[in-house]
Amino acid sequence: MTLAENIKPATGETILSVNNIEVIYNHVILVLKGVSLNVPRGAIVALLGANGAGKTTTLRAVSNLLRGQRGEVTKGNIEFNGEQVQSLTPNELVRRGCIQVMEGRHCFGHLTIEENLLTGAYTRQDGGAAVKDHLDLVYQYFPRLKERRKSQAGYTSGGEQQMCAIGRALMSKPSMILLDEPSMGLAPQLVEEIFDIVRDLNSQEGVSFLLAEQNTNIALKYATYGYILESGRVVMDGVAKELRENEDVKEFYLGVGGEGRKSFRDVKHYRRRKRWLA
Repeated sequence: MTLAENIKPATGETILSVNNIEVIYNHVILVLKGVSLNVPRGAIVALLGANGAGKTTTLRAVSNLLRGQRGEVTKGNIEFNGEQVQSLTPNELVRRGCIQVMEGRHCFGHLTIEENLLTGAYTRQDGGAAVKDHLDLVYQYFPRLKERRKSQAGYTSGGEQQMCAIGRALMSKPSMILLDEPSMGLAPQLVEEIFDIVRDLNSQEGVSFLLAEQNTNIALKYATYGYILESGRVVMDGVAKELRENEDVKEFYLGVGGEGRKSFRDVKHYRRRKRWLA
């Protein structure tokens, strides 16, 4: 049994389509300004950019979590599996197979790791045996969680909490996961471990990922395609390998130009020459 039995590998079919959306907070603050992107079924797509570029807002627009932040999609539309979903509740969207893992992990600190994981199955109606099978499968991908399954989540490490948050999302049997800043606050070795698991879930279980990440280097290493956001707009997109070799991306997001790594002051100076701001 897989986490999502009916998921197909990447075939060019689109599982998520965001079409020219605008997002406004508090009826006044325009945050996203015509953002469009597509996620092929069975792909890992990276949403890149600096802090405040609009990455989290884009994910919340897809998962319908904007209302809790007094935000709303005022233009454009969002399609998941070919159906417009912006009018659905987050709960209804989870039932359809799309779930967000929020920035900052957000485990229930007073519950054990296993209790946290089981809360992820609250939308399921396929019986306790199926839930138990998926719990065992989550433990196969996250053996560290199995070791700590009886520990209170609040007393586990940051990396274990991030694994718990992803595992909890997997318990809902998603066909797509929106993953917000999975590397935040984690040591490089743990970041690699978590991204390796994301890659395995994608290749072996067919789960599609849209991941928002400031760490452009790690994101483009694992993603198949990437979009770069700046000030609420998509300023560049392309195949991940091509973005890694793009001189603008090296200069402004990887910190490396034609003469090697640059200091923060140098990067700030060179920002004036971004082609998309010309």
